[in-house]
Amino acid sequence: MAELTVKQTAAAGGGQVLRGSVTMAGTLTFAISTAMMGSVHAEEVALDTLLVEDGRIAADANPYAEPEAPYKAKSTSDKRRVREIADTPQTMTVLTKDSIEDSGKTELKDILSAQPGITLGTGEGGNSFGDRYIIRGYEARSDVFTDGLREPGLISRETFALEQVEISKGPSSTFAGRGSTGGAVNTVTKKASMEDDFVNLQAGLGSDDYKRYTVDANKAVTSDLGVRANVLYTEADTPDRAPAGERRNGILLSGVYQPGRKTLLSADFYHFRGDDRTDPGYGLDRDSGEFDKYDYVGQNGLDFQRSEADILTFTVEHDFGRGVELQNKTRIGETVNEYIVTAYSARRADLRSFTGWQENAYLGNQTNLILDKELFGKRNTIVAGIEFAKEGVDAGSYIIDTTSSFTIDPYNADNGLWAGSVERSDATRKLDLKTLSAYLMDTVTLSDDWEVFAGLRYDYFDYSLDAIPRGETTFTNYEFSDGFLNGHLGVVYSPWEHGNVYASWSTSSNINGGEADAGTSCGYGGLCADSDGNYAQAEPEQSTNLELGTKWNLMDEKLLLTAALFRTTKDDVIEGGSDSYVTGGTLNTGKNRVEGLELGLSGNITPKLSAQIGVAIMESETLESYDPENVGKPKANFAEKSGNAQLRYQLTPKFAFGGVATYSSEIFGGQPDAGASGDIELPDYTVYDLFASYQISPQLSLRANVQNVTDEEYYTAVYRGGSIVYLGDARSANLTLNYKF
Repeated sequence: MAELTVKQTAAAGGGQVLRGSVTMAGTLTFAISTAMMGSVHAEEVALDTLLVEDGRIAADANPYAEPEAPYKAKSTSDKRRVREIADTPQTMTVLTKDSIEDSGKTELKDILSAQPGITLGTGEGGNSFGDRYIIRGYEARSDVFTDGLREPGLISRETFALEQVEISKGPSSTFAGRGSTGGAVNTVTKKASMEDDFVNLQAGLGSDDYKRYTVDANKAVTSDLGVRANVLYTEADTPDRAPAGERRNGILLSGVYQPGRKTLLSADFYHFRGDDRTDPGYGLDRDSGEFDKYDYVGQNGLDFQRSEADILTFTVEHDFGRGVELQNKTRIGETVNEYIVTAYSARRADLRSFTGWQENAYLGNQTNLILDKELFGKRNTIVAGIEFAKEGVDAGSYIIDTTSSFTIDPYNADNGLWAGSVERSDATRKLDLKTLSAYLMDTVTLSDDWEVFAGLRYDYFDYSLDAIPRGETTFTNYEFSDGFLNGHLGVVYSPWEHGNVYASWSTSSNINGGEADAGTSCGYGGLCADSDGNYAQAEPEQSTNLELGTKWNLMDEKLLLTAALFRTTKDDVIEGGSDSYVTGGTLNTGKNRVEGLELGLSGNITPKLSAQIGVAIMESETLESYDPENVGKPKANFAEKSGNAQLRYQLTPKFAFGGVATYSSEIFGGQPDAGASGDIELPDYTVYDLFASYQISPQLSLRANVQNVTDEEYYTAVYRGGSIVYLGDARSANLTLNYKF
């Protein structure tokens, strides 16, 4: 066992991002200019020691990151992505373990909402409370994957067991299957290793009763068997909104076994429990546009949001040699999301409770055959795959019988006033969705300068929903089956040693009722029927993306610069009509478009300064609708300009500091498929975070994080018709001690 001191650059503080994307773009331009000035002599910095045995890096190092560039991912975890990120003809934002840890953010929704082009949606009467993402203006709450397989359920997601987060932008049903209109998110879990033993203990304390404890331990049992455990316990109040807060615990157990030189077996089990009290934020007067500000009004004995997940994944990989590899993944999982969330309704002048429960069961299997061969004198990397998925969803609500005679004053709420009883209802909707998919992809190296990627995927599904429609008391059964074909084509031209330009075309499709949590709430992605009651006649919604971009690997491949122009057009949109909660709507009557520019930078600007920077400048427009008044409107829940800059500077071998700036322009509320409402508006905002770390000894380190340093009051999402706006977290601070042995 030997010790290896590496030259590592880390990201740095400094660099303010002022309001608006102009300054964000200026920051990026300066960084690009700095990187292209020429090579800078590397300065040897003694950071975390890497343990090397037989030439292999220690088990706790991110296997997908660029060596010595902690903020730059070299590749994705998905074996179907057969080229490095720099040579992939698609916009991809990849957040490494180092950038996630430095940011101090521990919830996936907080990490994603800070990224350019991504906004949050709210839980509403028509869909569940939970992590809800909107990518480039399009709903993505069902487009979340873990280790390449779809993750069941709309739950709260933690980061304690994540290696990195991969965000692919634009329609990509060839990889993701149904949905993925604006993009998809793949989280990568920490895997067991047979390389070496380690234990990482972390303890964090901070303001707002913040406590967070994690254990990350790996044991190389033998030379061909390794096990790893990641354990979490955390609790904290929502800054300045107590008793709103969270209490969570989880564990990821993983193992890897290599029975022969060419075969690898791995398995992991994820167990998570969250017991939160969700803060829906402030009220909003739809008529005046004024915010109605008050303390947290959730009631003791009533409000809760519970998330549960138990997910088992098993993977078999075999290398046949001569460029032939087989991979098979199986996942069995169950998740639960249940909640009662109280908000004050200024329009009703009383408290309003949102309630719901949802149980998801998932079975998925994916098989990939990968061939890297010379065919007809050209290198072909072929991926042929089949996938089967079975999703089952039972959902209902809670019946609240309020017996309290107290009058609630939302501006001085006593959270013990509520009295009454709560009863969980029987399921009011039961969904069974089966999908069988087949796909074929090929990446062909035509010459030193030209490479072409092409892919096709066919998905066939059986949809069965038993639901009690709004206003009725008995179940109605809805059944249909259909299939759709999608494609992806990309061309990369690389006449330069370190850069390329590319063009790509990709498509995606989504089925009627494709959002599993929405039941028959047509306006929220649930099942839609026209005025005659027809639903099976709906064609899948179709999306097409055109993208022209460039990628540059600079600073000895320690810095990746990207830029892309894109246009996404969604056709055959199924619209919700005048009442979003019912099944009635119009089939395939809508059309909309999002186009824009996205810029990115990740890696080492200098040997001591690392950065993760992104800017998105976009426009959206409703092109066709059943209601002519919708035509011309922009999309709801959509920020035309957004950006994020995270920098880290290694001042001395032991001390580093940095900061994060996040900007979002105005966001309008409104019905997602009908366009934004100009009367419901959230103002733009800029939020700054700071962090610093100190290596006390080779085993012991300390990190400090301050979130929202200026205590900016800002809003992250708005309820469809106004009334409720989500409040961004106020200022908070914490210290984290890490001990490794």
